Order: sequence, then structure tokens, then C-alpha cells
Amino acid sequence: MLIALALLAAYLIGSVNFAVFIAKLHGVDIREEGSGNPGMSNVLRTVGKGPAAAVLVGDTLKGVLGAYLGHVAAASGATAPVVELSHWAFAAGLAAVVGHCFPVFHRFRGGRGVATGLGVLLFTVPLTALIVVAVWALTAKLTKTASISSLLAVSATVPLAVWLEDVSGAALVWLAAAIALVVGRHKDNIVRMVRGQESKVPT
Repeated sequence: MLIALALLAAYLIGSVNFAVFIAKLHGVDIREEGSGNPGMSNVLRTVGKGPAAAVLVGDTLKGVLGAYLGHVAAASGATAPVVELSHWAFAAGLAAVVGHCFPVFHRFRGGRGVATGLGVLLFTVPLTALIVVAVWALTAKLTKTASISSLLAVSATVPLAVWLEDVSGAALVWLAAAIALVVGRHKDNIVRMVRGQESKVPT
């Protein structure tokens, strides 16, 4: 029961879209501007760096909190003290990413899940998360394209997590599912990249 409640809570937390709320504070419906994606990159292009930074922090914290709830629920239901990270932290993290991508509060029209996924990594596999951030930042600097940076960074996540932090079993399944969802949410970006029409991020 605790696990089910944690998964539901993680999904609902993920469904809170900071891009929509913060853009509205600046008089912008982010779903009707730029790429139409209610995420940090579109806020950066259409509203500015400060609001985009706030979106990044908020969306990342959703992933951290979602994973934390899963771990706490598993620890609370255990018959012995839990020292190692539970695979339910990864499962609840996935639920938060699903909530961000398909938010119940916004007619299931959400973002790509990159920042929320980063939050999950920060809680579950922090060393991997730091390397993923470095890959994203370097690629963004070189390409000036957020989607290319995101796709390259997330594609490195599972191999890094397996190699550096020994993620395996159910945890690896949940993590791989979250990464697959994030990549799948970039399908429109991939089409635009192939056509040479993908938007650049401001410098």
C-alpha cells in the first residue's frame, strides 16, 4: 500500500508543470509559444534565462522528490533496516517522469522529461547525474541545440549507471524505461533535426 501511494504521489508531483506556471507569471502561455513544448528550453527561448532557471530547478526537484518517496515507502515497509537504495526509488522516479510528460493537471500535455529525469538521477545515481550534466553542458555549448544535448546525455545514462554505480535488476529496468520515455518524447525534435529546422538555445 505504501509503495502504491508513493507511486501515485510521485506521478502527481511530476504532473505539476513549472514551465506553464512560471511562464504564466510573465504573461505567456508557453504551450502556444515557440515550439509549444511546456519545458525549460522553450521557456528559455521565449521568456528568458531567469524564468528558465526557475523551471529547471522546479522540474529537477520533482524527480528528486519522486525518487525519495519511493525509497522511503520501501524502507517504511521493510522488516529490517534498509541501507541500500531501493529499486522502488527508480520506479517512483519513473512515475514522476511520466507525470511530467503526461500531466493529469494539464490534459496530459507535458514536456520532454529531461529535467525531472535528472532529478531522479541525482537521488539514485548522483555520480552518473553529474557526468550527464557535464555531457549536456558541453554538447549545448558546442551545438547550441538543447535537444541534441539532451539526447546525447540521456543515451549515456544507462551505460554509466551500470558501469559506475552497479545498477542492475529491477532498478535498471525502471531506469531504462524512464530513459526510453525521455528519448521517445523527443521524436518531433529528431524530425526537425533531420530537416535542419531545430531551434537553437540563446547564448
